[in-house]
Amino acid sequence: MDLGLKDRVYVVTGGGRGLGLAAARELAAEGAKVVLSGRTGATVDAAAAELGGPEQALGVVADNADPATAELLLATARTRFGTVDGVLISVGGPPPGAAADVADAQWQAAFESVFLGAVRLARAAAGCLGEGGVIGFVLSGSVREPIPGLAVSNGLRPGLAGFAKTLAAEVGPRGIRVVGLLPSRIDTDRVRELDALGGDPDAARARHSAAIPLRRYGTPAEFGRAAAFLLSPAASYLTGLMLPVDGGAQQAL
Repeated sequence: MDLGLKDRVYVVTGGGRGLGLAAARELAAEGAKVVLSGRTGATVDAAAAELGGPEQALGVVADNADPATAELLLATARTRFGTVDGVLISVGGPPPGAAADVADAQWQAAFESVFLGAVRLARAAAGCLGEGGVIGFVLSGSVREPIPGLAVSNGLRPGLAGFAKTLAAEVGPRGIRVVGLLPSRIDTDRVRELDALGGDPDAARARHSAAIPLRRYGTPAEFGRAAAFLLSPAASYLTGLMLPVDGGAQQAL
C-alpha cells in the first residue's frame, strides 16, 4: 500500500530518540522529508544523518518549552524543504511521581514543555497548513486510564487529548486533520526506566506483558508505522481520533 508520503514535509518534535525518532524513521522510509527537533544537537544531528542527511532530514536544537520554538521549526521546514504538510508533536515523558509528591516546580516545568509547548506548535501549524495538512500528538495510554506513579502524565495528557479533539473540530472545515496516538508499553528507554523503578525490571516487564492480549511489549517500529499511516494521505478521512498503540491493553475502554 502506498501511503502517499513521498516528498511530503513533516516537523517531528522529540525526533532525536524514542517514539519521535521511530515515527520519523517510518516517514523517511516512505519518502517524506523531516525536520527533527530535540534539546541535544548531537542527538538530532545523528538522527538526521541516519534518516538520509540534508536532502531528506534536518536536525534542529529546540526546546518545546520555549515560546519561539513553534515558529522556528515551521520556518525552518519551509526554508529548507519549501513547505510543511504536517507536524508530529512528541515530547519526553514527565518525571514519575505520586500525586502527593510532585512539587509545584515540577508541574510548572512539565506544563510548559508537555502541554503548552504542544499547544503552541499545534496552533501555529493550524495557521499555516493547507488542505490535506495534519497535526499529530504522541500522547499516552494515560489519556484513557491513569498509570500508577505517573501523576503528571495522568494530569496533562488527557488535557492535550481534549485540546486535540477541539482543534480537530475547528480546523476540519479547512481540510486539516488532527490525530493522536496513545502508546502504552512500547519498548523504549523511557519504558525500561519506568520498569526499573521498582527495583526488578524483569518482573515488571513480565507483569505488564501478561496484562497485554498480545503478551508482549510493542516495538518502536510498530509504533512508527502506526504514526506514519495516521499522518499520511492514506488516512485522509480520519480525524479527531485517539489511536491506542498498545497490543490491545485497552480494548475494553
